[in-house]
Amino acid sequence: MSTPRLVEVRQNVLKQNDILARGLRQRFADAGVLVVSMVSTPGAGKTALLEYTLTRMRSDGLRVAALGGDLATENDARRLARSEARVKQITTGTVCHLDAEMVGRALHDWTLNDLDLLFIENVGNLVCPSSYDLGERLRFVLMSVTEGEDKPLKYPTIFNTADVALMTKLDIAEACEFDREAAKRNIQAVRPGMPILELSVKSGQGIEDYLKFLASHLRQEVAV
Repeated sequence: MSTPRLVEVRQNVLKQNDILARGLRQRFADAGVLVVSMVSTPGAGKTALLEYTLTRMRSDGLRVAALGGDLATENDARRLARSEARVKQITTGTVCHLDAEMVGRALHDWTLNDLDLLFIENVGNLVCPSSYDLGERLRFVLMSVTEGEDKPLKYPTIFNTADVALMTKLDIAEACEFDREAAKRNIQAVRPGMPILELSVKSGQGIEDYLKFLASHLRQEVAV
């Protein structure tokens, strides 16, 4: 008797989340702010990439901000704050993902019209975040070269719900004996046609292409 009840509760939770996410998406669209979320396993390089992105975009005159999700501590928020962008940490406690309600609460005292681009860094996890829409325009899924080429095959749902795959820590790919072409084939096997950006924050490889990709979507947001 318990299994049908659990399924019903889960369906209701996801339905409510979808309603809240649609409201957030409309708020973002009305304010003309591009919202990008990032998902990955712990240690894939989300925070390093986001700190670089915020710093670089601020230097280019863009109004950027970030929400960071984690189970405990505000370590990531303190690190991102070094960019001098507006940052807020969402501490989830025992919850392994962000949801639309958490995002909405975190933004209650922010004026979205003051932003060009908002990043949402999800909790390090490739399972739960796949089910929760946050109202974002783009979802990036990161996989580092230290994780193995079969990550997309092991976690297909997150790759299917993301818009772009970022292959990170490219500077140590050779040392890790990482087969980039095999990884890309696995991504395409799960999500045919998915854009893949390869980069390294440390060496700068692929960073300009990544920033150009963001800039092109920012222009599209402004044009809408």
